Amino acid sequence: MPETTSNARPTITQLILVPAIITLAISVLRLVGELQHWSPTFFSTSAGGGGAIVGISWLPFIFGPYFAIQLTKAGEGMASAGKTIGYAVLSFVMLVAGGVVANAPQIHFPGKMVVGILLMCAAILPQLTWPSMFKTLLAYGFAARIPVAILMYFAIQGSWGTHYDALPPNYPGPVDLWGKYAFIGLFPQLVIWPVFTVIIGSLSGGIAAAITRRGKPAVQTAS
Repeated sequence: MPETTSNARPTITQLILVPAIITLAISVLRLVGELQHWSPTFFSTSAGGGGAIVGISWLPFIFGPYFAIQLTKAGEGMASAGKTIGYAVLSFVMLVAGGVVANAPQIHFPGKMVVGILLMCAAILPQLTWPSMFKTLLAYGFAARIPVAILMYFAIQGSWGTHYDALPPNYPGPVDLWGKYAFIGLFPQLVIWPVFTVIIGSLSGGIAAAITRRGKPAVQTAS
């Protein structure tokens, strides 16, 4: 039987509004820190972010559990903790494998970039087993990354010297504005990072829900 509570079902907008605002604030803070050349430990301008502490890529580890617990309270929890966590691990392996196939110089075969990209995109499919969590994390992923995608256009156009416009080492892509923007801006921000957000949010959320929920497992039905 599904887990039921007296709480009204929150809408996706209600669930992601505050996390999206927090995420946007961190993105703005990071931009200011990089433009002002604050400590690179916190505000690295290296391509990919250089592992800087101030960033948004780690937020799914926090908001995933938040979304999971809120959905569970509303009676939309996961059907099985084992399946949720297991599928998230499978998705993560697929995402990493796709990245390796697409980018590793040791791998050579025709169309390897396309194969790698398709594998990374397909990594999101196992997360459909928890529909409400999938929809929430995907919406949050786009809410987090669309502002970054917009920001990156102006950074690349203006050569701001931030990680938002930094090219990876041995960059193999186009050098014109729109080609470069599509390669390092649009595609990563609107495809790869939302997939990453769904996977990591599902993994951390599944673990948190398994620890905190009580009683019988909730059965999630597709809608």
